[in-house]
Amino acid sequence: MVVRYDATPESSFIGQRGPPGPFLFFADAFPEPMTDKAQDIVALLAPTVASLGLELLGAEYLPSPGGALLRLYIDVSAGDMHGGEERQVGIEDCEAVSREVSAQLDVEDPISGHYTLEVSSPGIDRPLFTPAQFQRYAGEQAKVALKLPQDGRRRLQGRIVRVEGDTIVLDVDGTEFPFAADNLDKARLVPDWQALGLAPAPKPGKAPSSAKKKSPPKDKP
Repeated sequence: MVVRYDATPESSFIGQRGPPGPFLFFADAFPEPMTDKAQDIVALLAPTVASLGLELLGAEYLPSPGGALLRLYIDVSAGDMHGGEERQVGIEDCEAVSREVSAQLDVEDPISGHYTLEVSSPGIDRPLFTPAQFQRYAGEQAKVALKLPQDGRRRLQGRIVRVEGDTIVLDVDGTEFPFAADNLDKARLVPDWQALGLAPAPKPGKAPSSAKKKSPPKDKP
């Protein structure tokens, strides 16, 4: 088994069918859409993940000639506190989920052939897969890609306003933009880096450099 740990702030654990190999580092990518295969795997594995006190947020299944990649996103159950603060997913959680679901996948065998299993925490810019997850983060900014264009748009960014059944509503540039959940291709939260202290706040009263105007040259005598 090859085990690779993520060098980014998010925790992850990857198991791969095959001979032993070295430790490697990787960078997470924008989430792929949840295909029917991924949804079937989520339905299969969600109870196992829940039995560990965790939540299976969603999955990505990426087949390729060299072997498929199955990426699982997990999170702590809502309201899980540790030392008075909400607990965060750690490497130990990812390892535990990987062990349990690997055993289940070997028995159920939903994926034929060689594949790599990756278990990861959602990170700050967490992926969103379901209407319930959008509702949980109502009021926050999200980037969304749609399967089919709507009002001439497939990619949009806006504030999550509300969820009405299977309809998700974003505020995009001051206008409400509703779309059906089954037209969702992929989505991520957009962190407020300044609020998180990871980006400098703009200096008050100072215009952006792009807004500065050059003074006209003085006439030569």
